[in-house]
Amino acid sequence: MSKMNDLPDHDCYYMGIATAVRRKANCTGNRVGAIIVKDNRVISTGYNGTPEGMKNCLDGGCLRCTNPKGRFPSGTGYDLCICVHAEQNALLSAARFGIAVEGSTMYSTMQPCFGCLKEMVQAKIDKVLYIHSWTPSDADSEMDQRKKHEYAKMEAKLPVKRLELVDPGAEWAVSALRKPAAEAQSLPGKASSTDRKTVRSRRASVVSQRFARKVVEAWQ
Repeated sequence: MSKMNDLPDHDCYYMGIATAVRRKANCTGNRVGAIIVKDNRVISTGYNGTPEGMKNCLDGGCLRCTNPKGRFPSGTGYDLCICVHAEQNALLSAARFGIAVEGSTMYSTMQPCFGCLKEMVQAKIDKVLYIHSWTPSDADSEMDQRKKHEYAKMEAKLPVKRLELVDPGAEWAVSALRKPAAEAQSLPGKASSTDRKTVRSRRASVVSQRFARKVVEAWQ
């Protein structure tokens, strides 16, 4: 948008909706929202969390995300993770209600992981737009390069593009940005578990309110 009074373009508009959907994400890791758009209409939405009807991730419902005693180093144990990614939920919701997604665009607040991108290629999504970057990685250098190579092969099939947007909710949504705050809480004199939950809830509310105000101001 070139001026504050300009209407948002389609990409900004739809990514704003994906960011609103993200507020429902329930995961101790990255919190992601995604929507599928076809013929300039939102046809499906999704956010990450445990399967419907199961204990939420933030309540300890996923062993991988709970990561007891740090047994799962970064990039490992995902075969045990029961959380469904935002993009997967958007695709599954469309399938569940008989909505065709071929030729549509996926708007996700985070770059899709290896598995989600593979599924979108198979579902014949036309294009993917995201805000926050994600890169496939592995502790083994050779495997790291192979993962990046395979991911690039899928990107050649399905264009994946980053939108240059400011995300007021980034610290709440992106796990890497929450680490400094988590480390500060581990210092002597840290607050109780109840206090921390209250603080997190208040911070999330403030972030949501600030984002809503900025969206309204920008789009008026």
